[in-house]
Amino acid sequence: MTYTTLFFIIVAFIVVETAWEKYLDHRNRIASTQPLPKEVEGLYSEDEYRKQQEYFAANNKFGNFTDIVSLSVTLILLFTFAFKYIDDFARSFGFSEPWTAAIFVVATNLISDVISIPMSAYKNFVIEEKFGFNKMTVGTFIGDTIKNMLISMVLMTVVVAALAYVYQWLGVNYWIIGSVILAGIMIFFMTFYTSVILPLFNKMTPLEDGSLRTAIEEFSNKTGFKISDIYIIDGSKRSTKANAFFSGLGSRKRICLYDTLKNKMTDEEIVAVLAHEIGHQKCKHTTKQLALGILNMVFILFLSSLFLGDPETGNADLAAVFGSETPSFHLSLYAFMLLMSPISTVVGWLVNILTRKYEYEADAFAKKHGMGDELVSALKKLSADSLSNLTPDSLFVSYHYSHPTLVQRIKAIVGKANFLTLNF
Repeated sequence: MTYTTLFFIIVAFIVVETAWEKYLDHRNRIASTQPLPKEVEGLYSEDEYRKQQEYFAANNKFGNFTDIVSLSVTLILLFTFAFKYIDDFARSFGFSEPWTAAIFVVATNLISDVISIPMSAYKNFVIEEKFGFNKMTVGTFIGDTIKNMLISMVLMTVVVAALAYVYQWLGVNYWIIGSVILAGIMIFFMTFYTSVILPLFNKMTPLEDGSLRTAIEEFSNKTGFKISDIYIIDGSKRSTKANAFFSGLGSRKRICLYDTLKNKMTDEEIVAVLAHEIGHQKCKHTTKQLALGILNMVFILFLSSLFLGDPETGNADLAAVFGSETPSFHLSLYAFMLLMSPISTVVGWLVNILTRKYEYEADAFAKKHGMGDELVSALKKLSADSLSNLTPDSLFVSYHYSHPTLVQRIKAIVGKANFLTLNF
């Protein structure tokens, strides 16, 4: 297969994927105007429902714009062979191949970041601001942007340089050691995210003694799940939206509550939300998702080794897709990832089916321990507070949603349907 054929296959994949996304968006836009199911009747007042529809329309319109921009930029970069010039820039430093690869990836992602920053700013300071969600200052936005870029640059440099080095060392067998390296990084981030990364962005304060802490500890004791670290996160400095989550592995497990959640819900509703999160832990969903993530990563690296070829010669056709006459690990890997997009799409769809199943199981755990009604109440508040679309299209949900819809979760909790009928 010639590099020209590969080039147009990649272009076709990109265009078809965008067209598919627009089709799903169209279906979802039509579904959003359907009458509300009886399970959520009265959740919005007439004015609130009008506001929710306007919020959905604004996000839909903005999403269409960003998708067109993304498609246009990607095609321009491909047809102008911009990646070859970025590669030339990376090679101009005269570093070894691993560091050249790292510079290329960092430079490519910096271009993407620069393009996305205005869009992110518009999303926060125009759309979210208009509907009363944004609490972020310009200073916080700039600080978050810089921190995210620096963390991303450091991580990409380490990962890409390590993979390129191992590829030079082991050739097509690089995926074996590469998998060990990436698995270690994944485990590190899952273990230390709340103690190392999150404090860079948010202030974390231990939950004070009181009725809420007592209620949480009593529930955890009843379920045989020991909790010691419960933190309040200052989410209100960025948004009015509420959230709660479990993070960490082993002794590093932490419960994190947004201060917005604490301010908007009763103690019983918060306990119900945490009962759901404890359900994830008791069902070992975090461990299972980590294992599946590692397996998926191993699969991708193995496939890449079949495409990349020997490091001495490389896959000239893959590099030539970008107009380069110099075979390289990073260009070939980038071309491979673009060719992998259909497989990645299918894998993502299957993963979403699985994660929705996990959400049903976590809800069932909360219900089993007497928190079903409180969980339904909490979920309704969370949905109403974030102006969620209550009637999303079923195909859009299947393809994009990692969580079941509010109506689906309510039906499952009250026993009107099961996972198989709701998830497919």
